[in-house]
Amino acid sequence: MKKILILFAHPAFQKSLINKTLMEAVKDMDGITINNLYEKYPDFFMNIPVEQKLLTEHDIIIWHHPFYWYSAPAIIKEWMDLVLQHGFAYGTHGRALEGKWAMSCITTGGSKEVYRAEGKNRFTINQFLAPFKQSANLCRMKYLPPFVVHGSHTLKRDHVQKYADDYRSVIQMLRDNKINSEQFNSIEYINEIIKQDA
Repeated sequence: MKKILILFAHPAFQKSLINKTLMEAVKDMDGITINNLYEKYPDFFMNIPVEQKLLTEHDIIIWHHPFYWYSAPAIIKEWMDLVLQHGFAYGTHGRALEGKWAMSCITTGGSKEVYRAEGKNRFTINQFLAPFKQSANLCRMKYLPPFVVHGSHTLKRDHVQKYADDYRSVIQMLRDNKINSEQFNSIEYINEIIKQDA
């Protein structure tokens, strides 16, 4: 069984039905650690050794956050700047994360149609997530396709629950090593694994 660390960041968590529901779906799972960064570090003063220890103790790292301004909330960037240090996460001797898997889980108000070359946002979600992919690559990690929730502001409750159920299924499949890494080559979002497995 793989151990999964979810680095969760939402500055207005109490207002987010979709993120609350996603977190509820996975919080009681064996082998899953939820690290709520805004709750843990309201002043942004991070305990770097603690965060690095958490990384070394887990096999899969998930950056879970709303998609703010085509990126992540500020605390995710702060975490990356401080925790992913040279000599620990990257560099000649920085091999603490080598071989681990990394993934993004994002929620966005925009539909999938607006995230394409001809759409309003001009780029795909995966193009916007390139800094996360390259950061994982620099740390010698394998970056997986993201889990994406589109149209988060307009989802009906049953659709919210469906996303939560799918998220739990994806986390369970990752944890239990039930996903063949070759499957990642043919999909845009890891959500699609659920359809393949059905």
